[in-house]
Amino acid sequence: MLVVKVGGGSALNHDLIADDVAELLRAGRKLVLIHGGAELTNEVATKLGHPPEFVTSPSGYTSRRTDRRTLEIFEMVYCGQLNKAWVERLHRRGVNAVGLSGLDGRLWEGPRKEAIKIVRDGRQIVLRDDYTGRVERVNSDLIRLLLQHGYLPVLTPPAISFKGEAINVDGDRAAAVTAGSLGADALILLTDVPGLLERFPDESTLIRKAHPSELDRLIELAGGRMKKKILGAKEALAAGVKRVIIADGRLPRPLHRALSGEGTLIGD
Repeated sequence: MLVVKVGGGSALNHDLIADDVAELLRAGRKLVLIHGGAELTNEVATKLGHPPEFVTSPSGYTSRRTDRRTLEIFEMVYCGQLNKAWVERLHRRGVNAVGLSGLDGRLWEGPRKEAIKIVRDGRQIVLRDDYTGRVERVNSDLIRLLLQHGYLPVLTPPAISFKGEAINVDGDRAAAVTAGSLGADALILLTDVPGLLERFPDESTLIRKAHPSELDRLIELAGGRMKKKILGAKEALAAGVKRVIIADGRLPRPLHRALSGEGTLIGD
């Protein structure tokens, strides 16, 4: 079992990724695809007069400020345009894809944060009207049912809270929980760089292999979105996933490349 998370950067080549997914499925590989869409969401939100706002936690993690209007735009782009674009792209390659959000069938479930602490202008403040949370429970029975009947699940945030509210969740960390719940052999995180870089954006400083014991240091080293990817890798390994690979989603056969040793391999 392989769980693949495709990042939301515009530089990733979705057609090449879809080609590779179809090739792996034809070879008999079981696979779940999870996608993001942050860049397009930012563009659409700006055009709709509700530009994105990003906040930073005291521990240095950056995330999207998700008020109710932002959540509605998020659903429109992630669940609508992007998810169905992935489904269409895969069907053109003979893949019987089914697109679902974490809301559907309570696929991804967890608590909505009652309050979040952020740092603004050097001061810590508390936000209480944010629709964010984390995935704690995966409806793996639903995913396995689809897989058993020959469908490819194509999953995307948001998730659903225990109280039935839509919540914005980090896609990489949702992918980690999903991979652990399904007992996946590997989690591949496709992004717009070759992997984890020692000195971003210098691609010649690629870290090819990292031991789980190094992850706390690597989280400190990483910047921006990569920090969440390393945190997701740590959580996936803790959940029993054997290896996590952060790999380049801009190249032909990106999944085959990742499985053959390209990118950053995290595991024993």
